[in-house]
Amino acid sequence: MPFDHLDDLKFIDERAAVAAALEARPLSFEERGQVRDEAEALVRAARRSADRQGVVESFLQEFSLSTREGLALMCLAEALLRTPDEETRDKLIAEKISSADWASHAGRSDSFLVNASTWSLMLTGKIIDPDEEARRDLSGFIKRLAGRLGEPVIRKAVGAAVRIMGEQFVLGSTIDKAIRRAAQEGFVCSFDMLGEGARTDADADRYEAAYAAAIATVGKGAKGQGPEAGHGISVKLSALSPRYEARQAERVFADLYPRVLRLAAQAAEADINFTLDAEEADRLAISLEILERLANAPELGTWTGLGLALQAYQKRSPKVVEAVAGIARASGRRLMVRLVKGAYWDSEIKRAQVAGLPGYPVYTTKAATDLSYLACARVLLASAPHLYGQFATHNAHTLAAVRLMARQAGLACEFQRLHGMGEALYAAAQERYGDFPLRVYAPVGSHEDLLPYLVRRLLENGANTSFVHALLDERTPVAKVVSDPVTAVEATGGAPHPRIPLPVDLYGPGRRNSTGLDLSIAADRARLQAAVAALPPLEAGPIVGGHVLAGQGASARLSPSDTTVTVGRVSEATLRDVDAAYEAAAKAQPAWDAFGGERRAKVLRAMGDALEAHRDRLIAICAREAGKTLQDGIAEVREAADFCRYYASLAEKQFAHGETLKGPVGETNRLYLRGRGVFACISPWNFPLAIFTGQIAAALAAGNAVLAKPAEQTPIIASEAVKLFHQAGLDPNLLHLVPGEGGTIGQALISHKGCDGVAFTGGTDTAWAINRSPGRPPGSDSAVHRRDRRPERHVRGHHGAAGTGAR
Repeated sequence: MPFDHLDDLKFIDERAAVAAALEARPLSFEERGQVRDEAEALVRAARRSADRQGVVESFLQEFSLSTREGLALMCLAEALLRTPDEETRDKLIAEKISSADWASHAGRSDSFLVNASTWSLMLTGKIIDPDEEARRDLSGFIKRLAGRLGEPVIRKAVGAAVRIMGEQFVLGSTIDKAIRRAAQEGFVCSFDMLGEGARTDADADRYEAAYAAAIATVGKGAKGQGPEAGHGISVKLSALSPRYEARQAERVFADLYPRVLRLAAQAAEADINFTLDAEEADRLAISLEILERLANAPELGTWTGLGLALQAYQKRSPKVVEAVAGIARASGRRLMVRLVKGAYWDSEIKRAQVAGLPGYPVYTTKAATDLSYLACARVLLASAPHLYGQFATHNAHTLAAVRLMARQAGLACEFQRLHGMGEALYAAAQERYGDFPLRVYAPVGSHEDLLPYLVRRLLENGANTSFVHALLDERTPVAKVVSDPVTAVEATGGAPHPRIPLPVDLYGPGRRNSTGLDLSIAADRARLQAAVAALPPLEAGPIVGGHVLAGQGASARLSPSDTTVTVGRVSEATLRDVDAAYEAAAKAQPAWDAFGGERRAKVLRAMGDALEAHRDRLIAICAREAGKTLQDGIAEVREAADFCRYYASLAEKQFAHGETLKGPVGETNRLYLRGRGVFACISPWNFPLAIFTGQIAAALAAGNAVLAKPAEQTPIIASEAVKLFHQAGLDPNLLHLVPGEGGTIGQALISHKGCDGVAFTGGTDTAWAINRSPGRPPGSDSAVHRRDRRPERHVRGHHGAAGTGAR
C-alpha cells in the first residue's frame, strides 16, 4: 500500500499534534503519579551506583555543549568530515584546540579514558614536556603550542584523542572483536556498522559487503537463539544506494531493494534480528514501502526478525506505528519495532528552515517529544502480537512509564540503550526488577568512521539540559530529572518552542522567508510535474514601457533537456528599442527616486509576493527553458523572492531618512542617499530568474530605473518576470526588457549615453571589457559580480545597484 497519506501529517501544527497525543491518554492521572514515584526511585538508585556510568556519558558530562571545549570538539569532529587535505586539517585543528581551556578539564572526570582524551588534547605527556614556566600557565602554553600551524604534532595529538574516544564509543573495530567484547560483558547487541550514506555505487557495494560479512559472523554464533534473544544487525538504507530518496523511487526499487532483500534473506537464514535504521523524515514514506515489500517477500519464509526503528519526535509518529502494525497484519509477519526519540533533530529543524517549508516534521520541545514517545509506546504495545516492541531510552521517566504500560498489557518488552550510555540507569532497573530483555545498540568500526556518529551523539545528548547530563548530577533535583511530560505540555498549551520560529518567520518581523516545496511529498512532485506538462508555448520579446514590441529576428526556442519540445518563440530588441527604453526610464526615474525607500519597499515586497503566487508556473518555465531540475527551479523562485524582500528591507533602512552631518563651521547638513539614474542589468543563463531579479531589485531599491538584458539562452523566464513585476504595481517605465546578443544589445546598453551604471554577473573577461568600454559616460557606476555556477540556493549577495550621497 502507498504511505503518502502520512505526508499529510508531516508538517501538522504542533499544538494540534500535542492535542492528539494528550487525547490518546497514554497515562491516566493516577498512573502518572505511579510513574513519577518509580522514576524518582530509579534516579536515586542510579546515583548510588554512579560508578556504573558509561564512558560515553562521562565524556558528554565533562565536555557538554554548554562549554567552549564541548563546542570545539563538536565543531572539530563535524568539520573534519569534510576536510580532505592535511594542511587545512592542521589549521582547523589548531584553531579549535587553541580556542578552548583543556587544562580546566584535566583529571576532573572519574573516567580514566576521558582524562586520557583530555591530556591528549592538551598536547602534553609523551608528545611534549612543558617547562616550569609553562606549567604555571598551562592553558596559555597549550594555546601557544597549538598556534604553530602545520606541525604534525598537533594532528597526532588530536588523532590520539580521537582514537581513545573511538575505542570507547565503539564496541569493537571489527564485528569479531565486538562479539567477543559483548560476550565478556554479557551484552545482547544490535550491531551498527559505522559508515555514512553511499555517494557512489561502489560505496553501496562496499557497505553491502560489510553488512553481509557482519550478518554471517553474527549468524555463525547465533546457535538458534532467535531474533529476540540473540544479537542482531542494524542497517542504514542510505548506505545501500547513493540515491535513496523519495523522488528516485524507481531507482530505489531497482537498485537498493535487491541489496536489502539479499541481506534480509541472509539474516532470515541465520534467524537474527535485522533492523532498518531510522533516518531523515524525508525518507519515511519510502522506507515503509521497502519494509512492506520485505514483509511480503516469499524469500524470507516465516522469519520474525525483520524490524525497523521509528522516531517519536516526528509529529506523525503514532500514525506511523499504526501503519507498521497494518503491514504486519496484512503480511502475516510479526515485525520488531525499535522506538527511539530521534537523533537528527538539529538537522531536521535546519533543513526545514533552509528549504522554507510550511513547518517542522519534528516537535520543537523535549516535553512534546517525550509525550509522543509515550503515545507511540501505548499504540505499539497494543499492537502485540503483530509488533514486538523494543524501547530505546536513557530516560528514567520513560523507562518507568513503558514498563507500567507493558505490565498492564501482560507483556515482557525489550529495552535498549546505546553502548557506553545508560549503564547506571539500567543497573538500577535490574536491581529493582530483576533481569529483563535489554539490548545494547553497539557501533562497530574503526575510529576513522567514528566522527559522524560522535557528532550525532554530541548533538543528541551533549546539552547540559539533556536527561543524560542531569541523571547523575547531584546538583539537579530528582523531581526535575523525572518531570512529567504531560504536565509540561499542558502548562504551555502544547505551544512550540518560543525561540524556534516557523521557517517563514526565520528572519523576524519585517521580512518573510520565501516558501518552498517538499519534493519528498508525492503531492508536491505531482503538482510541479503537472505544471510542466500543462505549460503552453510562450512568446518573449522586448518590453518597453509595459508594451511587448515586435523586435527582430523571431525564432523558435527548444528545450535543452528535450529538444523535441518547443518552449516558444523569441524576438530580440533593436537599437531603437534600446533608445526608447532609456528615454522612458530617464523620465520615470526622478519620481521613483523621490518616492523614498519605504514606498519603494512596498512595491518590492509586492514583486516578491507575485513571484511566489506564480511559483509553479515559473518553476515549469525554468525546467523547460533552462533545463533545470524541479528542485533547482524551486530554489530559483525562492531566491528571486528573497532578493525582493531583502532589498526592500535595505531600501527602508538606507533610503528612508537623511543622515545628520556637522559641517566644517558647525552648520548642520542633511545627507540623502539617492539613486544614480538608469542602470543596465546584464544577467547569466545559469540563474535566469534569481540573479535577473536580484540585480533589478537592488537597482530599484536604490531609486534607479532599469534596462534588463537576460542571457541569450533564457529570455522567456525573464519576460514572464518583468510582466509579473509590472502587474505587482511597478511603473512599467521603470523596468524594460531588452533581450539580445551581448555583442550588439549588450554593447549598446553599456555604451549608451543614458547609462548611469551597470550591474553584471558573468565571466571575468566580460566584466573587464565592460569596465574598459570606451563608450561608458564619465561618472557612471559599475558593479560587477562573478557568480560560480551552483546547483542550489545560496546566501544572497548585493548585486551592485548602489546609491550615491548628495547634499
